[in-house]
Order: sequence, then C-alpha cells, then structure tokens
Amino acid sequence: MTTTTPAATAATAEAPAAKAPANAPRRGRRSPLSSTALHLALIAASVIAVFPVLWVLLTSLKPAKFATTTDFFKQTTFENYTNLLNDTPFLTWFGNSLLVAALTTVLGVFVSSTTGYAVSRFRFPGKRGLMWTLLITQMFPVAVLIVPIYNIMASMGLLNSPTGLVVTYLTIAVPFCAWMMKGFFDTIPREIDESGYVDGLTPFGTFWRLILPLAKPGIAVTAFYSFITAWSEVAYASAFMVGDENLTLAGGLQKFVNQYGAQWGPMSAASVLIAIPAALVFLVAQRHLVTGMSAGAVKG
Repeated sequence: MTTTTPAATAATAEAPAAKAPANAPRRGRRSPLSSTALHLALIAASVIAVFPVLWVLLTSLKPAKFATTTDFFKQTTFENYTNLLNDTPFLTWFGNSLLVAALTTVLGVFVSSTTGYAVSRFRFPGKRGLMWTLLITQMFPVAVLIVPIYNIMASMGLLNSPTGLVVTYLTIAVPFCAWMMKGFFDTIPREIDESGYVDGLTPFGTFWRLILPLAKPGIAVTAFYSFITAWSEVAYASAFMVGDENLTLAGGLQKFVNQYGAQWGPMSAASVLIAIPAALVFLVAQRHLVTGMSAGAVKG
C-alpha cells in the first residue's frame, strides 16, 4: 500500500505544469499551406469582384472607336462624360431617380418601422394574417406583378408619375423590411416600453422617443434596402414611365441601346455616375448593416 506524505503532496502541487513541446502546433493557428490558400482565395475573390467595375470605369475613359477593345489607356479622354451631361437628358433622369429613391427610402423606413413595432409589441385581430401577407408577397416574381400593378396604377391615374413608382417600390421594400424590423424590435426589452408608459408617454411617443433611437442598425438596413430597391430597379421603371422628361435612370440607359448597336462609351460613363450615390449610401450605412441584419434574423 502506497502512502503519500504531506511533503510529497506539497512538492507535487508546487511542481510547474508540464510544458508542451516547442514544436507542437498551437490550437487555432493555421498552417502555412492553409494560410496561403486562404489568401489566394481572398485575392481571387477580390479580383472577380473588382474586375467588372474596373472594366466599366476604364471603358468610360476610352474613345468610341476603342470601346470594345482592350486598349484601355490609349487616348484616354473624358469626352464620354461631357457628351453624356451636355447632349443627353441624363441630369433629368438622375434627378427623377434621386427623387423617387429619396421618397421611397423615407416612406419605407417609416412604414416598415411602425409596422414592425406594432407586430412586435401589440396583439390585434388579423395579426397572423398580416404577417403571412407580408411573407407571401415576397414570393411573387416581378414579371407576374407588372400587369396587375400596371392596371391598378392606371386606374388611379398614377402612371408616368414619380408617385406611382414610389408606391410600387414600397410594395417591394416594405414587406421584407417590416419582417426584419419586427425581428429587431423583438430583441429590445419590453421593460423600456413599460418605463415610457409609466412616464406618461403614448405608444407612439414611446416608439418615437425610446425605441427608435435604439433601432439605428435596423433602420440603416431598411434605408439601404429601400434606396437600392428604388435606385436600381428596371422593370417597373421601364413599364410605367415614358418620355425623356419622366424617365428614371433605368429607363434612360436603354436609350443608349437600340437595334442598330450600342453606345458603350456614354452608357459606361452613365453607369459610373449612377454607382456613386449607391456607394455613398453604403458608406454611410455600412457600420450598421451587419448588426442590423443579424439582429433582425434572431427572432422572426
């Protein structure tokens, strides 16, 4: 029978832990081969993502005779931009698109936020039906909805007007954003609402003064999605708007392509200018995008 003396026990306790071999791989540390493969994959993905944008940018700086060639730095010129701004109604199209996108963004954020808050906090008849309606409306492709929406807008006298486009884009943006905002509001403790009621605030006052400031990430995602929906949509804008003075950028770009050919220079220059507002909106909202989308996906 082996006995352990107190001295031996103390010596064992004070003995330093056995060190791992110096050449043992650390947990979580990539090997040189996997690290190299990861960096090569990231570089390849970056090149694939940047290549089309860079191609359009360089094409916009080439004369018409080199538009379809790879001579990107031969006779570089800004003629495409000057012709686009001076000889076409591009600024009119740009203004129409900016107006429609701004109205869609503001109304989309307001309607989606109030709808998401109401569904998240209150119980009312038809709540489940409303949620199913918001979900089902996202399942229909644009091609199926153009004709019925066109007939509705025609009966209301909203064809060929920015108001009709704004209403149409809200039917796209609000269902998705309302679902997302509901999930985001579900993550905000209800005790905050109760504290607002104790202080004498109405339900809308509680929403506006207490809850909405906490929902900035969700609002950023809603605003970005609503803006991009209105800014880049083509099918509805082409079907509902006619006349150079009423066209948005989506319809205006089609003027550069006809049955006889395409004006690649002005069209690529227009594409570069069109991308600038979308990039600016993304830069403003980017720090909230990941937080808002992940929070909105926690609870549905």
